[in-house]
Amino acid sequence: MDSNGHPPKATCQKVLILILFQLGLSAIFFSYTRISVKPDLGNPVPVMLHPPKHLENSLPLDKQSSKLTILLWTWPFGTPFLIKKCSQLLGIPDCYITADRSQYQKADAIIVHHRDVCSSPKRLPQEPRPLLQRWIWFNMESPTTSPNLGLMDNHFNLTMSYRRDSDIFTPYGWMEALSQPQNITIPHKSKLVAWVVSSWKPGTHRVKYYEELKKYLQVDIYGQHHLPLPQGKHLSTLSQYKFYLAFENSIHEDYITEKVWKNAFHAGAVPVVLGPPRKNYELYMPPDSFIHVNDFPSARELAKFLHELDRNTTRYQSYFHWRSWLKPFGEFSWAIHFCKACWALQKKPIQYQTVPELSKWFK
Repeated sequence: MDSNGHPPKATCQKVLILILFQLGLSAIFFSYTRISVKPDLGNPVPVMLHPPKHLENSLPLDKQSSKLTILLWTWPFGTPFLIKKCSQLLGIPDCYITADRSQYQKADAIIVHHRDVCSSPKRLPQEPRPLLQRWIWFNMESPTTSPNLGLMDNHFNLTMSYRRDSDIFTPYGWMEALSQPQNITIPHKSKLVAWVVSSWKPGTHRVKYYEELKKYLQVDIYGQHHLPLPQGKHLSTLSQYKFYLAFENSIHEDYITEKVWKNAFHAGAVPVVLGPPRKNYELYMPPDSFIHVNDFPSARELAKFLHELDRNTTRYQSYFHWRSWLKPFGEFSWAIHFCKACWALQKKPIQYQTVPELSKWFK
């Protein structure tokens, strides 16, 4: 104590340092506890879809690679493809992505494509899982065409799909904002409505809707058992049409496929969609960029509306106004999907979680 009964300044400083140190330890412990808790799959940590293109150039040369190894347990549908660098595709630090199973023990994560393993649990890795290795369940098919989901329960740490509540969100397409507004050029249209069908199944909802629609509207159908669509002339053929029937083969939340992004938007046609509700589509694209069959009480009324747009050039062109400030991206690429997994693994802390009932979540 000094002459006034107060503790010396040096002692006060030591006490203050000790208190700050204890607070720091508490914060670290609290942060660790939060990271270790299994997150709610319904409220996942957001995954950046489009890392900034300047990111790669802002990194030191020795940081261009994240040093993460990702093993593709199978090539999707058994078809190999060129694995491009993620620094080139998304402007992020590269992961080492390989399909060489000899890298299993070294891999930080394994991506398992559902359709290639769903026939039997024996198709999953059988060796003991290395410490901290994460298994990623990957699927771009709808629940209707995803058999044996129950076999996937309690095996995986992360989900990766077109569903926006996946741990790693990999949609079929998205909108990108343009750096500055641009003038709109609408390709010349000489035909009215097209539809490309790879799987024609009588009795399904979309085929029954078409059967009613064709009573009032001419629809040109391409695909097996229909008009031929030569390889390499996909977009040039569809770009001749004012409208494209983007009818999904099954209706599920967020299941909005290349039928909209590639066949319609990239071809410069207005998509007429049959799939999840309009509000779901509006999460991904402007409300005036598409026509939803649910907006009409019948196929006859839809046909009437399309004929009206065909006659009214100004009204038809209103479905292209959004293109002055947005650009659709919908070129399907396995490599981009896997690079999104690379980016997510770089951004996410290691989480000790298991997806216990994947079959109930993905429905």
